[in-house]
Amino acid sequence: MSIVEDLGDALAKTTLEAMDHIDDDRFFDKVAQVVGASSPTLQEAFMTAIRVRLADRRAREFVSKAVASAKAAE
Repeated sequence: MSIVEDLGDALAKTTLEAMDHIDDDRFFDKVAQVVGASSPTLQEAFMTAIRVRLADRRAREFVSKAVASAKAAE
């Protein structure tokens, strides 16, 4: 990955951790605005990383619930 992608992904990880602690599921939008004011390139890398990580998180939760439901039905 490029330095921009590395920085965007690292910021996405940190932002997701912060979102869990402050209970604000749109906090990443605020971070994106701050980043975008200085670097639109980093903002795009950050938004790509945050969308991918949020999608992964939702998909894993879905799979976990499906497996738990199947086990409960046994």
